[in-house]
Amino acid sequence: MADAASQVLLGSGLTILSQPLMYVKVLIQVGYEPLPPTIGRNIFGRQVCQLPGLFCYAQHIASIDGRRGLFTGLTPRLCSGVLGTVVHGKVLQHYQECDKVEDLGPGNAQKDVSSSFDRVIKETTREMIARSAATLITHPFHVITLRSMVQFIGRESKYCGLYDSIVTIYREEGILGFFAGLIPRLLGDIISLWLCNSLAYLVNTYALDSGVSTMNEMKSYSQAVTGFFASMLTYPFVLVSNLMAVNNCGLAGGCPPYSPIYTSWIDCWCMLQKEGNMSRGNSLFFRKVPFGKTYCCDLKMLM
Repeated sequence: MADAASQVLLGSGLTILSQPLMYVKVLIQVGYEPLPPTIGRNIFGRQVCQLPGLFCYAQHIASIDGRRGLFTGLTPRLCSGVLGTVVHGKVLQHYQECDKVEDLGPGNAQKDVSSSFDRVIKETTREMIARSAATLITHPFHVITLRSMVQFIGRESKYCGLYDSIVTIYREEGILGFFAGLIPRLLGDIISLWLCNSLAYLVNTYALDSGVSTMNEMKSYSQAVTGFFASMLTYPFVLVSNLMAVNNCGLAGGCPPYSPIYTSWIDCWCMLQKEGNMSRGNSLFFRKVPFGKTYCCDLKMLM
């Protein structure tokens, strides 16, 4: 119980601290660029035309809504985080209790010890089920969070309170409205998890000198590195999921001219891939001007 409470408190603290970053990231993902490009330098020292980064974007939001405005959507996001942590922990706890029952059962005294790879598959499968259950339960709060942020673009107040947002979504879109963008989000989480754990297993088994026999030892070596790599590869699923969550929801940021109306998440994926925008919002500091934008990037004029 104490461990669960500490996880909830830690997660809530990190959520509060990272809220302005997520706010800026979501607005960039939907293609909202209120600030003109500026002159910067790339890694080779050459002058380039680039879009303002995280801090300039955050200052722009604060100049309109104040510093408190940077925490728009925090309440449903906190609800999502707390509920997700509880559900995730309960599912894993259920599997642990099942293992104890099997270990105490008759005929298990001489049970063979599973191989390292079998253990990875077993642990990853359980983690996948736990994460998927948490995502499924908390996705309605995720949708409300995104829409609360995106309404900054059109200065609407459609999704302000948690209760009012729930009533609005149910009245206009029904139950399915709470699960907009769920499929690409689930796929991204599942693919990222399997990539992360599989790569970590391969690295620890074939690239490191010391052998790996348990999941905990594997995580201690390379979970962070492989997790970062896997998240980079699956970022397009995150982008598509967020776009579908706000697509055609009655907000300016989810409709033309800011965003086209997508018929499905596959249609959204194909259109982003065709435009070369699959990594939009992935970087918040060194942001080059997207191809095809009509910004004036004449260095002399900007200087």
